[in-house]
Amino acid sequence: MTDKASLLFRDIRQGNSRALARGISYIENEVTDFFAQLQDQPPFPGSIIGITGPPGAGKSTLVDGMIGAFIDAKKKIAVLCVDPSSFFHSGALLGDRIRMSEWYNHPDVFIRSLSSRGTLGGLHPGIVNITELLKAGGFDHILIETVGVGQNEIEIAALADITLVVLVPEAGDEIQAMKAGLMEIGDIFVVNKSDRPDADLFARQLRLMLSRPGREPIVMKTIASEKKGLQELIRQLQQQLQQPFTSDKKYWLLTERALQLISRRRMQDIDREAMTQKIRELSAAGNFNLYQFIAGY
Repeated sequence: MTDKASLLFRDIRQGNSRALARGISYIENEVTDFFAQLQDQPPFPGSIIGITGPPGAGKSTLVDGMIGAFIDAKKKIAVLCVDPSSFFHSGALLGDRIRMSEWYNHPDVFIRSLSSRGTLGGLHPGIVNITELLKAGGFDHILIETVGVGQNEIEIAALADITLVVLVPEAGDEIQAMKAGLMEIGDIFVVNKSDRPDADLFARQLRLMLSRPGREPIVMKTIASEKKGLQELIRQLQQQLQQPFTSDKKYWLLTERALQLISRRRMQDIDREAMTQKIRELSAAGNFNLYQFIAGY
């Protein structure tokens, strides 16, 4: 498989979108993780932008508008849309991505839907490897839109260089529940559908809620369905990405990515079916202890 992976990786580096799609499928189905090939990758000059928020906030419409703005700026864009999993086939339930349909055949846009496969963080379990593979494809920006699952969605902060939290004016009651998790990881907060009543009031309340000593929250208003506010959002994104990290956040993010990869590599040799059979036998004998069992691994 190594030679085949190397050839596929070579095609990916040359900008072959079909090879990239095949490579992502290999990672999804655990055929290979391209670990050896990715070790020789130079630093990525582009950026990873996470887009998260509760369901119904208009994340997909916002991403669609951001793609257009980046394409107008002559950028090459990759988009990963992480959707809820089907209980029957573990595939993405919202894989059609109708709102982004106009970009599917654009030569500078690559769009892929992934299923979260039940992970609490709202991301696909192989997302780090998939993102690294996209970096090899020569994209300027990688957009990752995640499942809206509330405060468990903090995992996106460990992957993205900058995270957008998308909300709507009616989200006031939800914010208190999200503040301990989702609200803590946002770099830019986007009040979408800001033509709705009380949008200005909601934005002011959001700024007050997020304010803290030494940190001025960035709150922006958009109407993604009408492409309003998108250029201002892109400019703010670029400004934030150009600023050097003023805290240990960068190193924390890299540590989290390293831990995810280490965890997955250590789990590769574990046979799930064999483990289930062993648990079944020990349980039948009446002497199964979970911690003793784990210690054996």
